Amino acid sequence: MDIDIISEDENPMLHRTDVRFEIVHDDASPSRLQVRDSLAAKLDKGSDEVVVHKLDTKFGMRKTIGYAKVYETADFARDVEQEHMLERNKITAGDEEGDAEAEEA
Repeated sequence: MDIDIISEDENPMLHRTDVRFEIVHDDASPSRLQVRDSLAAKLDKGSDEVVVHKLDTKFGMRKTIGYAKVYETADFARDVEQEHMLERNKITAGDEEGDAEAEEA
């Protein structure tokens, strides 16, 4: 699976970079998590800092066009992204247990 970055747009207000990319694959279309991990490795980021929003593969083609948001930290991703996008990308909610313990104290 080869990933080529088509464009990168900085979004400093939300502490992220919007990335459009193209994937050429030999086998079946890659899963969202495979794309997330490969894109994170290519951009030298943690996998929980990358949120893949869209993957579009035309029928019969071995090319996928995608859109992802790459955050500066995983905390920014959790603060900005909607819950269903965090669930799709398997990004955990963070220190929920630590927050519960802090409220009890």
